[in-house]
Amino acid sequence: MKLRELAHSRAGDKGDISNLSVIAYREQDYALLEKYLTADCVKAHFAGIVHGEVVRYALPSLGAFNFVMQRALGGGVTRSLALDAHGKCLSSAIMTLEIPDDIYPS
Repeated sequence: MKLRELAHSRAGDKGDISNLSVIAYREQDYALLEKYLTADCVKAHFAGIVHGEVVRYALPSLGAFNFVMQRALGGGVTRSLALDAHGKCLSSAIMTLEIPDDIYPS
């Protein structure tokens, strides 16, 4: 199953740092996302795009996670040769992350 079935995302960027928030649709899905959606998982999903550290901040009262990704925007919006490499693209891209079916209760 895709992450987009459990959550939605918002994004921002500043320089070469992308900031992604992943917010669970349902309170009961937060624990599943907490277990699976690690900083390492997100970094692996963005392999080749994110070249720096990924830090996850948990926001349980909001049912959300915030990921700060260093060296994620090709030097920054004004320096990158990519047409649209800033944060908003990455919020859509994270929604394609695959959640293994065996960890989601039927």
